[in-house]
Amino acid sequence: MKKTFIESLSTPLTFVFIVFFSLNCQAQENPQNQKSEFWSHVQFGGVIGLSFGNDFFSGTLAPSGIYNFNEKFAAGVGLNMSYSTEKHYYESYVLGTSFIGLFSPIPQLQLSTEFEQLYINRDYEDGIVDINGNDPDESYWYPGLYLGAGFNTGNVTMGVRFDVLYDSERSLYGNAYNPFVRFYF
Repeated sequence: MKKTFIESLSTPLTFVFIVFFSLNCQAQENPQNQKSEFWSHVQFGGVIGLSFGNDFFSGTLAPSGIYNFNEKFAAGVGLNMSYSTEKHYYESYVLGTSFIGLFSPIPQLQLSTEFEQLYINRDYEDGIVDINGNDPDESYWYPGLYLGAGFNTGNVTMGVRFDVLYDSERSLYGNAYNPFVRFYF
């Protein structure tokens, strides 16, 4: 049985909301001085990503929150929203969740590992059919596992990430390499 768009998103989005809610509840149950200590390690921000080529555009906005374990390690969760289009061919809307780990061996270098689980909805232009003559519109889940490196300038990191699970037929990005600008405040 085919799930609706909302039904398909319910599990990963529910998980992210539970994580954020439980962190908030845990902080409220602790004494005031522990609450301040916890939140002093939390940063909010995210990623802005672009990928483009010949008649192709993809833009991503991914707000997230991270917890800094120390000056070198951080981990967090986020939401992903993307839009992509190929001129006279298709449009795609994407929603999903992500889990990220950050490592800074020196203050200027940030290495990252990120797992995304995306729900992709592609709508092809009228008149476009697959090789069997069927409507090729599609909706499916797509995993991405990214390894990245960036130059860190305090609250902003600029770099590139590589999707080790890249599938050119199903990915919403034009290639496995994606530049990013990551903000955390």
